[in-house]
Formats: sequence, structure tokens, C-alpha cells
Amino acid sequence: MKAKVSDFIKGILSLVISQILIKLFGVIYSLYLTNKTGFGDKGNAIYMSGYQIYALLLTISSLGIPNAISKIISEKKSKKDYINSQRIFEVSIFIFAFIGFLGCITLFVLSDFISKVILEIPEAKFSLMLLSPAIFFVSINSVVKGYCNGENKIYITAKNQFFEQVMKSLFTIVFVEILSRKTNKIEILAGVANLATTIATFLSLIYMIKKYINIKRKNIYFDGIIYKKERIINIVKNILVISIPMTVSAILGSFGKNIDSITVVRILKNIIGEESAKIKYGILSSKVDILIALPLSFNIAISTSLIPEISRRKAINDINGLINKIEMSLCMTLIIAIPCVFGMFTYSKQIFNLLFPNAHDGYELLALASFSIIFSMLTQTIYGILQGLGKNNIVVYSAIIGLIVKIICNILFIPIKNIYEKGAIIGNIMSNIVSFIIVFCVLKKYIYFKKSLFKLGIKPIIASIIMIFCSINIYKLFIVKKLNSLLCTIFSILIAVIIYIFCVFVMKMINKSNIYESVENTGISD
Repeated sequence: MKAKVSDFIKGILSLVISQILIKLFGVIYSLYLTNKTGFGDKGNAIYMSGYQIYALLLTISSLGIPNAISKIISEKKSKKDYINSQRIFEVSIFIFAFIGFLGCITLFVLSDFISKVILEIPEAKFSLMLLSPAIFFVSINSVVKGYCNGENKIYITAKNQFFEQVMKSLFTIVFVEILSRKTNKIEILAGVANLATTIATFLSLIYMIKKYINIKRKNIYFDGIIYKKERIINIVKNILVISIPMTVSAILGSFGKNIDSITVVRILKNIIGEESAKIKYGILSSKVDILIALPLSFNIAISTSLIPEISRRKAINDINGLINKIEMSLCMTLIIAIPCVFGMFTYSKQIFNLLFPNAHDGYELLALASFSIIFSMLTQTIYGILQGLGKNNIVVYSAIIGLIVKIICNILFIPIKNIYEKGAIIGNIMSNIVSFIIVFCVLKKYIYFKKSLFKLGIKPIIASIIMIFCSINIYKLFIVKKLNSLLCTIFSILIAVIIYIFCVFVMKMINKSNIYESVENTGISD
């Protein structure tokens, strides 16, 4: 039992710490750009508008490759079909390198059209051109990640993501800092910031190729069964059948951000002027969206580890185990989401003053956007559960309807005079609510819950209320003592986190044995 608890602690800490470090480095370079004199919110508008288009094409060219390839390779290995396992990898490299190359050329050639006509931010052209090679690198990298995951080396993918983020953060700061001493053109500075992404993805690919070579060198099989070589068309078909539903939902998720990049500036420039419109979009994309994405990343790390277990329980018809795993994943999501809503709503102004001392406008947008966290995280978790249950089409339908709601809300709310700044955020909240309602109703149709979602959320709500009550009073005490306001914010938030974690264990929200199994399934503890 002691060994299991020790493995559990090491596993969950390695998982959470890796995600914290990845996001920490992401926040570091974002803070640098936002607070950089001559860059700020306007520079972020150019930088992020280009990056969002790249992210959309990247999602299309990647096609959910890692999950599809890892699933097929692991199935082949379980049958000792090692020849076709390697063949699948080699064919996938060729096919998706070609797709990535097409995506690269498309973005480069159409950069002028996209920046002027679609985004209506002509300065983004340079960023799009410099980002285009990254699509090619990531397409190949995705195949290698799928191979490593299929070999149960998921921790290699985690290390690779961390390495890539460190390189991206480092190069972004270095390139912008050096070039800012020679020019003050924002479009050039935004362009080299995106160039950092391209270089980081290239180095990430080199890292993964080296890991692949090491794995292949160690894999010497003597008892493989001789199977007939699979046709290339069958390999591609199998990959696409598994990956397309996940890819479509991912594309729609990426396109949701592009809806903001297309509509916010386009609509607002007729109300408050083009310059102010770009600044408002910069606040939304580079400050609010980044902070809201933090809890989502932790939820991906924890909930994704439960999906293979759900699939396994379904395969062996273990209904009770399946229900327990689903309830546990929803409970863990609420444990993360609810305090984040309370914390970001309560401390939105203090967080902006702390992180963006030179550009702290927009804290009220964070306070409003915090309400979307709980719905987006629950939707995210249920997406994974439905995929584990084989209900991939529902995920796609939900994403499509959510996107339609987002477009309608942006068009309706952004032009309204008193709330135009908050129109895009209202659209995000409504979109997340609608998507959540759809997938949760479908989940309830197929799974009988022992506990309602409300019962699962009661303890996190009580713990969050206690957390906020204590931290606010401590913050006020620090202010009365005339301590530095930034230090007051840091200490109050740290104390809030400690109080909440204490409440989680005292109120017995988490079943240790179940979490241990979930972390073990990720392969990180290997």
C-alpha cells in the first residue's frame, strides 16, 4: 500500500508539474510581449491573429494523428504484428508530411489574402509567412508522437511538449528584444515572435526523431507473427476513420478563436475606430484567453488519462467500474473548475495588475469570462468520455452547434453599445453552455449516474467559498498593514490555494486508489 501511495504521489505530481511548467513558460513570454514598450495590446492583436490562422491550418494538417496512430500501433503490437506496426508508421510519415507541406504552401501563398481580406489586419501577413513552415514540422512530429504513445512512452511526448514550450518562450523573448533595438515596426516584431514558434517546432521534431531512433533500436522482436502486409489505402483509411471525428471537433474549437479574430476587429472598428478595435482584440486574445486556458490545460492532463480506462471497462462490460470512472472524471473536473471560477472572478483586477503592470486594461473581461470555465471544462471532459464510449459523432455535432451559437452571439452582442467589449466573451459563455447541455444529455442517455452533477459539485463549491472568504480577509489585512499590493495579491492567492487543497483532503473529495490507477494509465510513472 505504501508503494502504491508513493507511486500515486510521484505520478500525479509529475503530471501536474509538467503542465504547470508548460503553462508557466507560456505565460512568461506572453507577459513579456504584453508589457513590452512598443508592442503591448496592439502588437498582440497582430501576433495572435496570425497565430490563430496558423493554429487552424495546423489542426487540419495534423488530423488528430497521435491518438489514431497510437491506437492502431498498440493494437498491432498486442497481436505481435510488428512488421505492419512499423509499416503503419512509415506510411503515416509520408502521407502526413505531404499534407503538412500542402498546409505550409497554402498559408505562405495566401498570407496576403488572409491578412487583408479575412482578418482585415494587413500587418499579420509577415507573421503568417514566418509561421507556415511550422505546419510541415508539426505534421511529421505528430506521427512520431503517435508512435511513441503506441509504444506506451507517453512521457516522451510530455517532455517534448515542455521542451518545445521552453524553446518557444526563449526565442520569442530573445528575437523581439534584439530586433526592438533596431526597429519599432510592430508587424516585424510580431513576425519574429511567431518565427520563434517555427524554430521551436523544428527543434521539437529533431528531439522526437532522436527518441524514435532510440526506441526502434531497443525494439528487437524474435517472436513476431508473420502477417500479410497491409495496403497503404487501408492504413490511411483506418487512421482517418479514428481521427476525423476528433479532428473536426478540434478544428471547430480552433475556428472558435478565429471567429473572434475575424469578427471583433471587423465589427468594432466601425464603432470605436480601427486602432481601438485592434487593442480590444489584443486584450481578449493575449490576456483573457491565455488566463482562461490555464485550468483547461490541467483538466486535459487529468481527464485524458481516464479515457483508456473507460474504453477498457466498456470492452469487458464492467458497468459499475465504468460509472465510477465517469463520475470520478466529472468530480475531478469540478474540483479544478469551481475554485478557478471563484478565484478569477474575485481577483481579476489584482491578477491583471500583477501580470500586466504596464497594460492592465481589461480585468473586467476576465471576471466575466471566468464563468465559461466550468462549462468548457465539463464539455472537454465529456468529449473524452464520449470518445471512449465510441460516440464520436456526438462530439462533432455538439461542436458545430456550439460554433453556430458563438457566431450568432458575436454578431448580436458585439455591436451593442454598452456591452460591445464583452460581446465576444458572452458568445464564448453561451457557446460553452449549449455544447455542455448537448453532450451531458447524451451522456445521461447512455450512462446511469449514481450521483447527480450537483451533488458532485457541492463539496468543491463549499471549499471554494471557504477559500475566497479566508483569502479576501487576509488580503484586506495585508492592505491595512500597508504591504506592497503586488505582494498582497501573491500571498493571498497562495494562501487561497493552500486552503482549498486542505479542504479537498479534509472533505475527502478524491478517491486515492482511483486516481492512482488513472495516473498509472498515462505511462508517465514508467
